[in-house]
Amino acid sequence: MSEFFGSVWWLIVSLGVLVTFHEFGHYWVARRCGVRVLRFSVGFGRALWSRRGKDGTVYQVAMIPLGGYVKMLDEREGPVPEAEAHAAFNRASVWKRIAIVAAGPIANLILCVALLWAMFVIGRPDYAPVVGQSSGIAESSGLRAGDRIDAVGDRSTPTWMEVQLALLPAALDRQDVAVHVTDERDRKVVRDLRLSELPEDFDQRRITPAIGLWPRHLLLPAVVGRVEPEAAAWGVLAEGDRLTAIDGRPVRVFEDIGPLVQALGDRGGQAMVEVERDGERLALEMAPRRTELPDGRGAYWAFGIAPPRDLPLPPKDAMQQYGVLASVPAAFHEVGHLTGQLVGMIGRAFSGRVAIENTVAGPITIARAANTYAGQGPAWYLTILALLSLSLAILNLLPIPLLDGGHLLYYLIELVKGSPVSERAMVAGQYVGMALLASLMGLAFYNDILQLVR
Repeated sequence: MSEFFGSVWWLIVSLGVLVTFHEFGHYWVARRCGVRVLRFSVGFGRALWSRRGKDGTVYQVAMIPLGGYVKMLDEREGPVPEAEAHAAFNRASVWKRIAIVAAGPIANLILCVALLWAMFVIGRPDYAPVVGQSSGIAESSGLRAGDRIDAVGDRSTPTWMEVQLALLPAALDRQDVAVHVTDERDRKVVRDLRLSELPEDFDQRRITPAIGLWPRHLLLPAVVGRVEPEAAAWGVLAEGDRLTAIDGRPVRVFEDIGPLVQALGDRGGQAMVEVERDGERLALEMAPRRTELPDGRGAYWAFGIAPPRDLPLPPKDAMQQYGVLASVPAAFHEVGHLTGQLVGMIGRAFSGRVAIENTVAGPITIARAANTYAGQGPAWYLTILALLSLSLAILNLLPIPLLDGGHLLYYLIELVKGSPVSERAMVAGQYVGMALLASLMGLAFYNDILQLVR
């Protein structure tokens, strides 16, 4: 399946699941509160499939799979026979209306817990949180290659993904954070990662590279994939050679070569380069050459070699998994943590600490993310689905008219003043809500376009 069709498929599946649960929450509580439901729709527009249930509700799947709705009997939307007026939504008590409206986000919250529980039971494979290389802030803070990151602050980090998620809020706030590591000598130490030194314009989508932190699994083996013609290595090194040392200094990964070559060039002269070739260990004499950058932007020392292309990632060597019972508190704890993260991101967006392109994701970004996660296995897809479900719950609780949170705001005002909000105020609120939602949608599509053109 191509990336395009895969993204479309997983977007439809994801929204179908999330919207169905959300609307089912409204439907289920409305029925329990004695309110008649006229239509339960997954999607908008013309119905592709529909049937009328014994309860009189029309259940349908509509053409546009980007949402859904539950239509209830309501005297504000049309005449209602007096015999059925007691089942109208507007006749329900304010507490029942609050329960019905809040049931949608609560259903998404329950779904999020269930999805995370299933993810923990299945087990999410990932890479071990081992540092492969450090530079910049990470190196000056004491993090070294081979360090295993056990926790960031008070957040345990059993996998590299957890390291990234734990570092994200501290990096956005530019707050120093304690990193608990186990070094190569199996010693437990704490490093103060000085994120306050991050520049104002760092790439917020690539936190760990901005810090100077590279995971072990992304480092390339120190194998020669190509030798540039007439370069220093031409006629000395061959494709497939594995470098093990330069001038007596060990080489573990390809990324080690650059700094060692620069130091060698600055000292001048030749050095012995130790390689493995066809099972034999060789010591070859070689001196780097000064290479000019294009457009006169400077120069650097180089052997003139490049790593192999299209190397597959190594197999995942860590698993985030719990037993059936232990996964229950783990899922609730994760929901609490993710809720704090998402609410914090909303706050940072309003305060300007998060770049505009990183604030709201549109359908294209969501579709591509769902396709990517689904391609990594069921546990990873459950992860993205749980995050989307939680995001939908939080978004719907925002006090914006037309969203569930806007309706809840009206009902809370009604509780305080003892009477419903006036029709005029509700109409004005709807216009404000439409303007805000249109702005959010415009921002989401703008961000999608930015992601596509980069």
